[in-house]
Amino acid sequence: MKGIISLYWDVAPETCKALWGALEKPIRWPASHAMFSGPEIMMGLPEEARNFDPKALPPENQTIQPEVGELLWFYQPKNFFKIDPSEFWEIGMFYGVGGRTFGPTGWIPCTYFGRMTEGLEAVAEQCRLIRREGVKTVEIGRLA
Repeated sequence: MKGIISLYWDVAPETCKALWGALEKPIRWPASHAMFSGPEIMMGLPEEARNFDPKALPPENQTIQPEVGELLWFYQPKNFFKIDPSEFWEIGMFYGVGGRTFGPTGWIPCTYFGRMTEGLEAVAEQCRLIRREGVKTVEIGRLA
């Protein structure tokens, strides 16, 4: 399944610039279903694509109530949460209504950097499979 994402250059320019650079080469990464936030799949940004300083990104276009098809960026530095001391570079996508950025420690505002504008229904069906069947490999990159 293929979807087209339109980036929010006007309201999240620094995040879009960073992720556009990170996705110069397409990445394939295991995506899992979120536990607390509803209809969301999430995937990490692999080491080879981490070519920017995530701590330098300002909060942009943040919310806790995303719209269907929106993509988020979230960075968790090492030891940020007591329950999970890992560093985490996350790209998430909400594929259905009722999503919220809520985790085991409560509400977490995230930067929304784009929205899937084509192919969402077919991609959403695959996201529902991730929820039922478990982790699936997802590819994300620039459209040539």
